[in-house]
Amino acid sequence: MKPPQIEEMFARLQALDPHPTTELEYTTPFELLVAVALSAQATDVGVNKATRKLFPVANTPQAFVDLGVDGLKPYIATIGLFNTKAQNVVALSQQLLERHGGEVPRDRAALEALPGVGRKTANVVLNTAFGEPTIAVDTHIFRVSNRTGLAPGKDVLAVEHKLLKVVPERYLQDAHHWLILHGRYVCKARKPDCPHCAIRDLCRFPDKTPGEPEPVAA
Repeated sequence: MKPPQIEEMFARLQALDPHPTTELEYTTPFELLVAVALSAQATDVGVNKATRKLFPVANTPQAFVDLGVDGLKPYIATIGLFNTKAQNVVALSQQLLERHGGEVPRDRAALEALPGVGRKTANVVLNTAFGEPTIAVDTHIFRVSNRTGLAPGKDVLAVEHKLLKVVPERYLQDAHHWLILHGRYVCKARKPDCPHCAIRDLCRFPDKTPGEPEPVAA
């Protein structure tokens, strides 16, 4: 995509959803960190079902340490990889207490040093909890970026770096959420809903799902 097309793409996505945010439910940066850590290879819906019961019982690092791995597992047993995730969440809670006074650090290196926290999780926390213009490239963003021609790349890091270069600065704060939601509900993996896509005419994907396009939002 060329810069004018990219500008138009994000202008349309903004018009459809002026204030996008994560679908994970949270009230503090720590709750968000835990929710994102639990969401790997799981759906936001599934994580929300678990945390609705979990967070009233434990929603601080000390509470998770007190709960312990065995105490945490029953709350997240419906989530994939729950054994490993339980160990990581309790360990990162302990590390937050020991190194950061129980607070979630607003620093990429410090976040990535936490057990079970990688670059994607750190980017989500920095963007959503702290308002940093980061982009966490998950499977949805990777797919949308490559399909549309917005920021093609062979791996998630290449796509992330390209997105940070091509997305206009005024859209960077919300680009992460717009692209995830577009990939989750419109540009789906198996059968993209091209007939109802607001950026269909800008997209370079050659194998669009046939059908009449909806009028483009003003």
